[in-house]
Amino acid sequence: QEKFVESGGDLLQPGGSLRLSCVAPISLSSSGTMAWYRQTAGKQREFVAGITYMNTVKYEDSVKGRFTISRDNGKNTVYLQMNSLKPEDTAVYYCNKGWLAAPEADRWGQGTQVTVSS
Repeated sequence: QEKFVESGGDLLQPGGSLRLSCVAPISLSSSGTMAWYRQTAGKQREFVAGITYMNTVKYEDSVKGRFTISRDNGKNTVYLQMNSLKPEDTAVYYCNKGWLAAPEADRWGQGTQVTVSS
């Protein structure tokens, strides 16, 4: 199965901003809810943000007001704008279906590393 392809991760200082992109191997026009997740070493992957086809959004409490999820169905791409980054945001970030839809287990990509450190 083709995988989701995430990009945009970087090393940056606290307070910085970053935009992650995720190209989907499936048509977003018929894919319903998409989501971003993150994972740190030794911990389970956790939900960060979700967006429906009609652009209703949901965020994990710790990122509310700092992160913005969006989607471009024509480009099959989901974005995550991350502002006011904190060291605790350090993780590998992934995208997949989520929130109101189950992730596609065989389409997880490599993720993109975000490191926030002074």
